[in-house]
Amino acid sequence: MNSFHVWIRPLGDTCRVRVAGAQNAQWLLSRLGHGFVFKTAEPMNEEMDSSCCTFRVAYSPQMSRRGLETMLARIPEVVLMPDPA
Repeated sequence: MNSFHVWIRPLGDTCRVRVAGAQNAQWLLSRLGHGFVFKTAEPMNEEMDSSCCTFRVAYSPQMSRRGLETMLARIPEVVLMPDPA
């Protein structure tokens, strides 16, 4: 699999994850789900006029903000980017 960009934006108790490409977003959701990062997430939304998809992940005692960022950064296919303001 080729690498793809992932942008993250902390939003209080959740994190918005933006992924370049719908297939990449589905793959990433599946990968995170297998890693027990979360059992549920907000439904994935495809952005209009963009090939990106977004979803939100709630932080938990088992997965902190730092833990999620670290997990994403360790996935070889993910090029982790801070979300622009």
